[in-house]
Amino acid sequence: MTMEVLKNETQIATSRQAIIKKGASALESPFRSLLRRYGFVRGVVLGDYVKSWDVLETLNFIEQHIQKNEPILDIGCYASEIIVSLHKSGYTNLTGADLNSELKQMPFQNAIRYETTNFMQTPFADASFKAITSISVIEHGFDGQALLEEISRLLQPGGYFIASFDYWPEKIDTTGTKFFGMDWKIFSKQEVADFIKQASGYSLVPVGELHYEGQETPIECGGKKYTFGWLVLKKIA
Repeated sequence: MTMEVLKNETQIATSRQAIIKKGASALESPFRSLLRRYGFVRGVVLGDYVKSWDVLETLNFIEQHIQKNEPILDIGCYASEIIVSLHKSGYTNLTGADLNSELKQMPFQNAIRYETTNFMQTPFADASFKAITSISVIEHGFDGQALLEEISRLLQPGGYFIASFDYWPEKIDTTGTKFFGMDWKIFSKQEVADFIKQASGYSLVPVGELHYEGQETPIECGGKKYTFGWLVLKKIA
């Protein structure tokens, strides 16, 4: 599928179990969290349980379409589970991009290339990556034109942009709410459709069915209830 929607909390739980079964989970154990609370463990706390579905959808897609040695970029990678999960799954050509100054605290520094940079204006060469992942990133400070221009530049022909984002079919007003110092958007069905239409101007197209329907609102943040959307676009030229 190209566009999918998280339906309920049960999908989150079953997705986490599937990630664990794959040996790809990068969430802290309760014991390690306890050690952190008392100052015995430091470093970055990776991932978020509620994003288990997003991570599993992305892992499954990449396993089906990307070879282990092909180059993958994760944008907004600080504290992101997906880049570590891909490493644990045997992918060997991984790059993470983020503006966070603590990026050097991310794990597997000897195996994953981390670049402190604005992911909408990166130093990477044209056609550097076979896949670009983005887990709950694009809804913060969203700039469709700048994002699509850079994604299209960085992807190889036949490459994929795989993103999850805050979503609800009807528009939810987030005016005045900021995270990480940036405006926050919960994408509506129309806004996702507009984004896909805009992407076609950058040779990025959906490659499967588009499912926009929402059932439940298992996510709550910033006083809003919503769910997650998951989208794949393919670079065709």
